[in-house]
Amino acid sequence: MVIPELMSHSPDIQMLRTRYREVREYSLTLATPLSEEDQCIQSMTDTSPTKWHLAHTTWFFETMLLKRHVRGYQAFNPRFEYLFNSYYDALGPRHPRSQRGLLTRPALHEVHAYRLYVDIAVLNLMSNANTELWAEIEPIITLGLQHEQQHQELILTDILHALSCNPLLPAYRIKPEPVPSQATQVGPIRWIDQPGGVIEVGCGATDGSFAFDNEKPRHPVFLGPYAISDRLVTCGEFAQFIADDGYLRPEFWLSDGWAILQANDWRHPAYWLPADDPRLHDLGESPHEWHVYGLDGTRPLEHAAAVSHLSFYEAAAYAQWAGARLPTEFEWEAAFVAPGISQMTGHVWQWTRSSYDPYPGFKPLDGVASEYNGKFMVGQLVLRGSSVATPAGHTRSTYRNFFPPSARWQFSGLRLARDI
Repeated sequence: MVIPELMSHSPDIQMLRTRYREVREYSLTLATPLSEEDQCIQSMTDTSPTKWHLAHTTWFFETMLLKRHVRGYQAFNPRFEYLFNSYYDALGPRHPRSQRGLLTRPALHEVHAYRLYVDIAVLNLMSNANTELWAEIEPIITLGLQHEQQHQELILTDILHALSCNPLLPAYRIKPEPVPSQATQVGPIRWIDQPGGVIEVGCGATDGSFAFDNEKPRHPVFLGPYAISDRLVTCGEFAQFIADDGYLRPEFWLSDGWAILQANDWRHPAYWLPADDPRLHDLGESPHEWHVYGLDGTRPLEHAAAVSHLSFYEAAAYAQWAGARLPTEFEWEAAFVAPGISQMTGHVWQWTRSSYDPYPGFKPLDGVASEYNGKFMVGQLVLRGSSVATPAGHTRSTYRNFFPPSARWQFSGLRLARDI
């Protein structure tokens, strides 16, 4: 009988073990500035408590990996299956999403113990995997880490929304040194002409690099000639839209967007504070200018900073006002490496004019993970790039983020395009 070769000392497994530790530890690092009360709060149905994110990402590894590949595995707490499932209908009933903020129990220390219990089991599984088992578990572990990085971004966006509901406007983090102000002005937008034609989009990498199923397969699309702006729209430019009564003029708005604006009394991007906001006076801030609330607290609006926390409707209305439009996701991807283009990643997610649809030949992941992306491919718009909240190493030109058009609690902004 041939004994399967153990892989505990192979470079591949050592690299993945290191990456596993780093990603899992970073989630806890993000939660460090938060009190136990902070980590339990849920400010709206679209968001989740930090504690829930920490538990759910652990549930993913326990459910998708350990229960299926460790013989005799004993769950940390079988009842967590119900509490921390997100949207996997194939796995049975789950705690309602809108009630995650009511989960004062299990306590935070028990969630931390859950994470440690699962981490030990996952690392042991990797250490004892033979070649055959490694081929089965490596894709699941890699997917789990990418999944956790998505939730790391959500930890920041969700807690920002929760803290913004506090009249004290507390900062998520207090930096030891003042954040240097950006320049108050930037140069005018430069338009980068793109020839269009038939281009290849999507992920077709064969080098083993990761991509979600919604980024595949690589396929050709036809683009007409177009121009795309060299940079993002700034806060200062968006303030001009507001000053020109942009939120009061229906000619710039899609019908659904105008209805939502009216219903919610939108008059500016989320987290912008007008000069007459009483919370500014409580903070001792200047009453004569816009302020913006963010992870570092409340600061005067930086005119050169990329405008953020816009819904698709607001982005599209601004583009209409500016005599332009939003790029499609394929125009954005084709321009990713265009000479002179900037701010494609690391600032704000950028709304596109593309609905979130499957690519031709799309195939969901196998097994339970088939519910990961495909079931959401209706009624959502694609965003491209990444934001200041996106973890390092979680960015690529083919990445397709997606949200409903009314979502504005994400770090989402815009770039302009126009036809040639």
